[in-house]
Amino acid sequence: MTRGRWLAIVAIVAIGAWMAGSQCGGGRLALLGGGGRGALSHALVVERLKSVAQLVTSETTVRDVVTYENRRLGSTKRSLLVATARVTAGFELQPPPEVRIDSAERRIEIVLPPARVLGIEVTELKTYDEQSGLWNPFRPADRDAIFREARRQLGRSADELGLAKHAEESARALLEGLIKAEGYTATVSFAPAVSAPAD
Repeated sequence: MTRGRWLAIVAIVAIGAWMAGSQCGGGRLALLGGGGRGALSHALVVERLKSVAQLVTSETTVRDVVTYENRRLGSTKRSLLVATARVTAGFELQPPPEVRIDSAERRIEIVLPPARVLGIEVTELKTYDEQSGLWNPFRPADRDAIFREARRQLGRSADELGLAKHAEESARALLEGLIKAEGYTATVSFAPAVSAPAD
């Protein structure tokens, strides 16, 4: 089992803890598939969700070619690298997502925020070509700039691969499956993404 799948399961089980906190006639719902028939409250669900800051539901390795170029005093330095990163995508759960519960119908509706890239861990930077300019040698600041550009480019590559969409599909399947095990029907949807303001 991949590290990403383990992260997802841990996060889902933490969210599932709100199931175990429900009380009905002194009894408690089982955390996973205990066959309990208690009623869940909105306050309880929200309280349990507050304990999970992030839900990671997708992880992949992304590799891309990065070209760095800097011109100074009429002299140009260039570097060609292949960057590799572990990219995770999922959801910020603070503030807690919107939750609606119909106890009579045993139905839960959860509206999660849109999925996004949560982390980019650069695991390898391999330089294939590097040319210093006559008056423009490579300096430590250039290494930092290359690293930042690599992270930006790998993030764009993850977007192009549809990692956020995959995270949403995984979250829906995992949450609906977990809640179904408790005797409820779940509907998981996602709030629309908010566009960044134009500069």
